[in-house]
Amino acid sequence: MSTEYDTLDAVFAARFSCRAFRPDPVAQDDIERIIALARRVPSWCNAQPWQVVITRGDETDRFRRALQLEVESASHTPDIPFPDSYSGVYQARRRTCGFQLYESLGIDRADRGGRNAQMMRNFALFDAPHVAIITSPAELGPYGAMDCGGFVTAFTVAAQSLGIATIPQAAIASYAPFVHRHFDIAEDRLVLCAISFGYGDMSDPANGFRTERAEIDEIVDWRG
Repeated sequence: MSTEYDTLDAVFAARFSCRAFRPDPVAQDDIERIIALARRVPSWCNAQPWQVVITRGDETDRFRRALQLEVESASHTPDIPFPDSYSGVYQARRRTCGFQLYESLGIDRADRGGRNAQMMRNFALFDAPHVAIITSPAELGPYGAMDCGGFVTAFTVAAQSLGIATIPQAAIASYAPFVHRHFDIAEDRLVLCAISFGYGDMSDPANGFRTERAEIDEIVDWRG
């Protein structure tokens, strides 16, 4: 008989960043089940800083169209600083992920036009029928953002357990002023990221690769 660990391990192993969705909407009951599970993650002093805007139906398409127009004319202005750089193993992992994606799509590494077109798919939400915008109170700073990271992880894993695909997206948060305006999000909240979600189109080659994870001894510095 499978243990709880084995069940959880299987769900984590199946989860991936989906880059092509079918148009079918997710049932409201299932969305609520995802949130009900994700809200159980720990947070600093039980502050539970996460707030979520979730789009459905025409609202997703309205946001998708408006976001793409914004990207054509506006510059990146995230609420929280993006990484200064990626170096060493972090740069290697980032490059490998990108190369896997381009190879799966038949985009040559030298094809800047093809790579840019694929990057712009972020702002079409990869055709997902829903998007969740995750925000945290600015006054809680990095610890609020850290707590919300746990919520994002739980959201994606809970969704996977129901057969629902997800992709967390920092790209959308890079246009934070627009996201604030579009959803009337208060300025005292930080737009951290978005999670596009729905049912994955597994026939699309963009969903045909999986990233690897570092081994335990690459992560842990054992003492004693």
